[in-house]
Amino acid sequence: MLSKNITIQNSVGLHARPATYFIQKANSYKSSIWIENSDRRANAKSLLGVLSLGISKGDEITILADGVDEQEAVDGLVELILKGFNE
Repeated sequence: MLSKNITIQNSVGLHARPATYFIQKANSYKSSIWIENSDRRANAKSLLGVLSLGISKGDEITILADGVDEQEAVDGLVELILKGFNE
């Protein structure tokens, strides 16, 4: 299992459109992927789960992946966040 912490920098956090991009990217990997905010964890492949975390700008989140492509999954999702969700 791999994990990486990252701070959300885009203005709206991980809501609506950015969350959709995040989930689409997470679903492109075979590994099980979770996202944590504070003490709460959600399936990164579930829109409802990700939105339920209420992630805002400035929040530090943890991305966790476990599976055959876990390194690619963590790296890809971190890159998406760093690029501002391609917006």
